[in-house]
Amino acid sequence: MIVSVASGKGGTGKTTVAASLANVWESPVVAVDLDVEAPNLALFLKPEISGRDTVSLEIPILDASKCTLCGVCADFCQFAAIATIGNMLLTFPEMCHGCGGCIAICPEHALAAGARELGVIESGYLGEMRFLAGRLCIGEAMSAPVIRAVKQRLAVELALAPADAIVDAPPGVSCPALNAVMDSDVIVLVTEPTPFGFHDFRLAFEAFAPLGKAMGAVINRAGLGDEAVTRFCRENRLPVLAEIPLERAIAQGYARGRVIASLGPTYRETFVRLRDAVKARAAEAVHA
Repeated sequence: MIVSVASGKGGTGKTTVAASLANVWESPVVAVDLDVEAPNLALFLKPEISGRDTVSLEIPILDASKCTLCGVCADFCQFAAIATIGNMLLTFPEMCHGCGGCIAICPEHALAAGARELGVIESGYLGEMRFLAGRLCIGEAMSAPVIRAVKQRLAVELALAPADAIVDAPPGVSCPALNAVMDSDVIVLVTEPTPFGFHDFRLAFEAFAPLGKAMGAVINRAGLGDEAVTRFCRENRLPVLAEIPLERAIAQGYARGRVIASLGPTYRETFVRLRDAVKARAAEAVHA
């Protein structure tokens, strides 16, 4: 089973929930950080990182001696990653999406496949828990290929040693977030009961609902705002799987990089109940 912990915006407590859920998960589990632009799941779980593998994107490399400036490649590229200017052909690797079309259609074979580093996949262990994370290079905009590479690595890991996976997804509802959650069995939407939190929570629900996945909500900082989130969940038959109270001890634990489920038996029980509720949602989806 793959459980993705997502949110309509950053700062709702998504990583806090993902870390604690992985902490209380009983069966073999892989904790996965797909928030590749700002991965911080490791700050809470503190795994021992034992491997780092580069994620690269195929880009065209020009052999100017073969180029006739026909412009076929530039006309083909929808992202303006190749352009003819005067008597020169220029390539812009940062704008390339790695489709390889320009290389394939060049009549003079003046373009060959090169590589541009996008980020890395970090892997390791925390006791028996396995850990995977994608980390995008600073200044890099192409997050989706890194997310896909981590997901491919996860598929291999699960095939070799079956386990459940707890995924910390990117915040928001853009392509990276959808890419991260689309293979999930259950999507846990974390929100806070504030006007901004509710607005983005509703966007996330509307974006992810067409995927047809089992979903549930976690209300973090419960008691902070109003009842709009609870009312929306009730109207849309979206179960509230857990409520995490607004308490000083949680804020202090978070600030020190502590897993909230480890702060005491009361907090641990909250996430044990969440774990059981998530498993129940997955079972309901199977029998639906």
